[in-house]
Amino acid sequence: MLTTERAAVEEWLSEFKTLPEASITSYAVSLKEKSSLVSALYEVIQEPQSELLEPVCHQLFEFYRSKEKHLRTFTIQFLPELIWCYLSVSTSRDLQSNGCIEALLLSIYNLEIMDEQGHSKVLSFTIPSLSKPSVFHEPSSIGSMALTDGALSQHGLARVVYSGPHPQREMLTAQNRFEVLTFLLLCYNAALNYMPALSPRSLCQISSRLCVCGYPRQHARKYMGVKNRIQVSSEFMVQLLTGIYYSL
Repeated sequence: MLTTERAAVEEWLSEFKTLPEASITSYAVSLKEKSSLVSALYEVIQEPQSELLEPVCHQLFEFYRSKEKHLRTFTIQFLPELIWCYLSVSTSRDLQSNGCIEALLLSIYNLEIMDEQGHSKVLSFTIPSLSKPSVFHEPSSIGSMALTDGALSQHGLARVVYSGPHPQREMLTAQNRFEVLTFLLLCYNAALNYMPALSPRSLCQISSRLCVCGYPRQHARKYMGVKNRIQVSSEFMVQLLTGIYYSL
């Protein structure tokens, strides 16, 4: 890390602690313009041995637990990179080196599964109907004899799928790892419209790495950092593909 980048991170760590309450909103809005700071924070996250990693994770959590929307968004933009760093280090079984990243991911998860009253959230999703037009199709253009107006009308009933309540977690284990990470990606995708350009780029990069790590085609790619195959759950992959789709 360059001296100027390190100085930018250290200044960011110190200035928020001395910020008066009345200035937090304007400060949070101004963070969107600090692209050099964001790039420097990515470098810190990508270096597990950095002494700045723990204070950076702590401050990102302070941002996320605040009620200021722009501060929460600032933290969310790093979720793909944080998830990748956790997964890449977990393949080496050296989990001690990313304990602060695991703590940050768990803290965000435990905050997100609860509403403002402290009750577990239950998310609902409405599945689109073939009989209703969408950005992808017009019912009249499907053209199949089997899908007549009468048949399509039977698909018109709204179907709602529920997710949750999700249990609180005190640590990430092999059994609950992808349940937590999948939910975090779901939260990230919900905020993708507000992410600066570096964030969806990071999402696409980590997706590409996951698809080549441990496979023969990795030798034809520039990324050579992780040699082991990283296994993920199907639910995690669905959220990853959803994020890539909207990013593109």
